[in-house]
Amino acid sequence: MPKYSTLDKKIYAAVQRIPPGKVASYSQIAALMGNCHLRRYVGNVLHKNPSNATTPCHRVVNAKGFCSGSFAFGGSEVQRKKLESEHVSFVDNHVNMQIHAITEDDFEAIRADLENILPYLQS
Repeated sequence: MPKYSTLDKKIYAAVQRIPPGKVASYSQIAALMGNCHLRRYVGNVLHKNPSNATTPCHRVVNAKGFCSGSFAFGGSEVQRKKLESEHVSFVDNHVNMQIHAITEDDFEAIRADLENILPYLQS
């Protein structure tokens, strides 16, 4: 079983809190980690996601709403199908971010949840 750092666990915990029908960008997840420059690290961690059933990494897209070409479970078409199954709409081949991006309230709720569970992630 792979060993995950506290940061990796925190990334997975943040992604687990993205509501169905919503998406977050890699930069938003990085910002939740306290460093918006970690977006590539976030992508690498999500690419190694051990379970999409537990951690819905399909809900993380780039800042413009495009799906990942290297989506861990089969590529951008699989990611798109998973998002569409949650009623996420697409415009010009990318997520309609005006409708489906997490809101500031969502972001703050995720941040608060992460602060509450951080002691459990450090074990």
